[in-house]
Amino acid sequence: MCAAAAARLITSRDNPLYRRLKALGSSAQARKKEGLSVLDGAHLVEACLARGWRPELVAVGESALRRAEVARLAAGAGGDVPVFADALFESLSNVEHGAGILAAVRTPRAALPDAITGDCLFLEHLQDPGNMGSLLRSAAAAGVGLVVCSPRTVYAWSPKVLRAGQGAHFRLEIVEGVDLEAARARLRVPLLATTVHGGETLYGVDLAGPVAWLFGNEGAGVSPEMAARADRRVVIPMPGQSESLNVAAAGAVCLFEAVRQRRAPGSRRC
Repeated sequence: MCAAAAARLITSRDNPLYRRLKALGSSAQARKKEGLSVLDGAHLVEACLARGWRPELVAVGESALRRAEVARLAAGAGGDVPVFADALFESLSNVEHGAGILAAVRTPRAALPDAITGDCLFLEHLQDPGNMGSLLRSAAAAGVGLVVCSPRTVYAWSPKVLRAGQGAHFRLEIVEGVDLEAARARLRVPLLATTVHGGETLYGVDLAGPVAWLFGNEGAGVSPEMAARADRRVVIPMPGQSESLNVAAAGAVCLFEAVRQRRAPGSRRC
């Protein structure tokens, strides 16, 4: 059992720490004011610790602390870990049947590189947290290192995006609030805009080298202004009856077509 078991049990909703965590979990304004993001559940806390991040705060539920996984994570976080009565902790967590542990981490503020030379994503006005998190998860799995987000793209460190990303945030540099048209000048790799009509087939494009993928809004797609700045426009062939793919699904197809090409026999990056 970790040292957290010896901590005083918090049972009151008037406790200052409870009120602070409640505000962080429910208010984007509170998270922005403190510069913190909330990791709800063992998987996100594990991903955070595995990448060497140290949370500002870790809290656990009384019953959850009896589980080996939660006790290990609480001990690995270092410092004092407050323990909440189960009913109180459940009111803090936004995860149904959660793992009984949450953490608050300092929200990173990554800067855009002067020159972008590796694989990256340009995300223009994505609105759905699930799509955003899924794209981040696919990017991390495909070995992409940088994600550049327009000002109107959903906040990457919101609780819903974090849950959908399943730990991908800790393997990526995510730069938010970026003017994508201005950032285009920093690219030293081709910019490929995804489109539903009028592009060249994805499977005919040479993806052996690094590229920047441009994915647009769920409804409107890539804007005409950004499409005009792309080096190429690509379309995913769809022999079925669907008009288009969900942007998260389209992103996964594109990213892993690049992975496939680079692992193919004869590829210089095999």
